[in-house]
Amino acid sequence: MCGVFGIFDHPEAANLTYLGLHALQHRGQESAGVVSNDGGTLHGVRAMGHVRKIFTREVLAQLPGRIAIGHVRYTTAGGSLVKNVQPLSAQYRGRSIAVAHNGNLVDEDVLREELEAQGAIFATMSDTEVVLQLMARSGRAAVVDQLIDALGRIRGAYSLVFTTEDKLIAVRDPHGFRPLVLGRLRSESGAWVVASETCAFDLIEADFVRDVAPGEILVIDAAGPRSVMVPPAPRRFCVFEHVYFARPDSVLDGVSVYEARIAMGEQLASEHPADADMVVPVPDSGVVAAMGFARRSGIAFELGLIRNHYVGRTFIEPMDSIRHFGVRLKLNAVPKLLAGKRVVIVDDSIVRGTTARKIVRLVRNAGAREVHVRISSPPVDGPCHYGIDTPTRAELVASGQTVGAIAAAIEADSLGYLSPDGLRAAVRQTPGFSYCDACFTGEYPVQPTRPVGRRQLRLVEV
Repeated sequence: MCGVFGIFDHPEAANLTYLGLHALQHRGQESAGVVSNDGGTLHGVRAMGHVRKIFTREVLAQLPGRIAIGHVRYTTAGGSLVKNVQPLSAQYRGRSIAVAHNGNLVDEDVLREELEAQGAIFATMSDTEVVLQLMARSGRAAVVDQLIDALGRIRGAYSLVFTTEDKLIAVRDPHGFRPLVLGRLRSESGAWVVASETCAFDLIEADFVRDVAPGEILVIDAAGPRSVMVPPAPRRFCVFEHVYFARPDSVLDGVSVYEARIAMGEQLASEHPADADMVVPVPDSGVVAAMGFARRSGIAFELGLIRNHYVGRTFIEPMDSIRHFGVRLKLNAVPKLLAGKRVVIVDDSIVRGTTARKIVRLVRNAGAREVHVRISSPPVDGPCHYGIDTPTRAELVASGQTVGAIAAAIEADSLGYLSPDGLRAAVRQTPGFSYCDACFTGEYPVQPTRPVGRRQLRLVEV
């Protein structure tokens, strides 16, 4: 999923980029990087780990310049290696350029093979490098024209932020799969900023201006922002952003994530009521939907599961051993509250089912008499090709199984999923604004060039 950030014309560009990435940390926890632009000379720091540990005051002092871009990484294409940490930088034809990417290109493998046959040498395993290679091979002189040529070749999901020479450039794919927003600092500098989510603006005291439009190339330089549009496509914003990935305090394409999750919980209570004593969220992703469920059902909302906030999100950890062990590290039940009670557990999704089963067992071991599970999204029965590292269809618990069979597999007394129509109503889908819900429906707006499975090769770089 990743998070991107960029700022133009501010004396503390790197420091503000650090803060922006801190606000976007939930979008990627494997690595982070910042590249600053000092009048055309690029300075970069990239490392594995979290933003606050990488970017000390001494490190940020090594990043001069009034333009900067940053990235927090969640691995899909490529691997979890130092060489793949973004932003990526390159030099060609006397130009220095850096790019940060949120999304996933579905034709990266075919394009990479084509470019390698032409003599291209790749420094990373990231699909983002394909964009730079295509730009370098464009016959046109201006960087925006080179970018237009490159975008004409790639397919898939991409929200991109570039810095080159004296410009900050933001790009969103024609379908608008991934979020990207434009803001402006309230301070005297009035610096322009772009980010994956509006929550990054709140931290740095910037005002939201607008969403970057699908198919828009937004160029920001000394003359201010200007736009170049590529041919648009049907809107397909990722609905899973509202279900899970985005922070509740963000607003995505005009829809409040918080309000959408409240509506999901309310709709879920209407579709799958439960006779219970309390509603307990799985923190943190299930909290807001659980509030909506409790509000609609009239059942008491209780924090029966307590999260250790010094542990990351287990869903986005790449190694199965970490993911499976993470439930015990992350959550603990409150026996005094749960003992003898009929409990409704509300969570955002079930992927493999292993985590859900461990949570159900945790609540039962704390003394709960009944455990009913409610999920604020439809069953995930297909992989994502656009930037979420969901497993292959065979690994998904909902693939080919009835809801009753899944309930038995996770050892719940009952299980209810929000319907696709209920989800669409919660996120206010209209005929002119459709979401990508391929992981629930199997209807993929952009087909991959080849079947895509989970990464089979794991490398260790020292």
